Amino acid sequence: MSIRVRFAPSPTGYLHIGGARTALFNWLYARHTGGVFVLRIEDTDTARNTAEAVEVILKGLRWLGLEWDEGPVSGDPAGPSKGGFGPYFQSQRSAIYARRIEELKAKGLAYEADGTVKFRMPREPIVIKDLVVGEVKRELTDREAGDPDFVIVRSDGQPVFHLVNVVDDIEMQITHVIRGEDHLANTAKHLALFRAFGATPPKYAHIPLILNPDGSKMSKRDQGASLMTYVDEGYLPEAVVNYLLLLGWSPKDNRQVLPLEEVVRKFDLPQILRHNARFDMTKLNWMNGKYLRTIDLPRFKAMGAAALARAGVGLAEQPPAYVDAALETCHQKVELISELPAYAGFYFQPEVEVAEADRLREFTPENIPRMAQLRADLAALAEFTAEKIEATMKSTAASLGVGVGVLVHPTRLACTANAKGPSLYHLMAILGQPRVIKSLDRMLAGPAGA
Repeated sequence: MSIRVRFAPSPTGYLHIGGARTALFNWLYARHTGGVFVLRIEDTDTARNTAEAVEVILKGLRWLGLEWDEGPVSGDPAGPSKGGFGPYFQSQRSAIYARRIEELKAKGLAYEADGTVKFRMPREPIVIKDLVVGEVKRELTDREAGDPDFVIVRSDGQPVFHLVNVVDDIEMQITHVIRGEDHLANTAKHLALFRAFGATPPKYAHIPLILNPDGSKMSKRDQGASLMTYVDEGYLPEAVVNYLLLLGWSPKDNRQVLPLEEVVRKFDLPQILRHNARFDMTKLNWMNGKYLRTIDLPRFKAMGAAALARAGVGLAEQPPAYVDAALETCHQKVELISELPAYAGFYFQPEVEVAEADRLREFTPENIPRMAQLRADLAALAEFTAEKIEATMKSTAASLGVGVGVLVHPTRLACTANAKGPSLYHLMAILGQPRVIKSLDRMLAGPAGA
């Protein structure tokens, strides 16, 4: 039988980074085995689910590159269609659940109780054979020993998660359930339902949780919990995929940056680590920087322009050639595209504001005459190119008997108001001779009114 896996999120607001990793592991296992990756939206809780939240899930999965393999045929939500029309929605499958509930009642395995329908749970312990956790024996607690039965249809007529989850896994012929370890507690109930329906259960693989750096469980309010944070802040999806992959899976050779094609070839469930993973934003940013330095210039420029626009930096009034040239000096220089407004925002300001303490540090009484000489030499250039600027700064420094750094640092501060940034000679050429000379004049003149 072909491998069939599923990702089954609830649309209740956002896509958690742990959910994104669950989707990734399912997608990878399907691709590794030549199987099918099913997307199923568990939206039976109409009070909490929204269409907007569904769109967030779909957008997030597509951004990660995790396309699903089948969807319902239009007008027939129960029927699969390869390359179909979208995910399955449990809210469209109520007739299937109603039929299955009646089946349990007919077998004497479900009964009415105070307006609900309850499932008659077996009284003996249930053994869960998990591909990651190992064998787990689920004993009945003292409370459950008296009445382990549980509700499968609420008083409002809505079937609960346990029932619809199992019914859909049966109907969709799911062979492997790969999900977070927090669902392990539900598995005994699910196995009992499979047995009640006379169906062979899928193989379970409960993957470790993603924790905060301090070891606490990551909630939706914690830094980095929402996948859309990375979409909105311009992270590279391939970097996020690579990082999520390493939160619970290891290629066994200690490599960190892994081509996705190679991961698909190697990924298998026995390699999933047993211990919980701790989310490390610093490592993710480092990895994003690794990937950001490998993307081609056109993609970097497009992402950079979008990041600047998000930060409110006006680009429309700038000539496209100027914007392209400015962004080119930033290529392979930043870890995060969101750093660009601070790193290169000076290009798009009429003039930069330099803190007086910074000016006094670089434009000392001893250094002001040197900078005045540099200003004169730069103003005399007929061609204001990066090559001519570099040659001039070096020759001016030599004539003054100082290292070129004595001139470089004050010049960078005058032009950008930053101590670090793109190549100085290139950024000066892009800013142009009039603006560079004006910037130096402002620093040499000192604070207004002095």
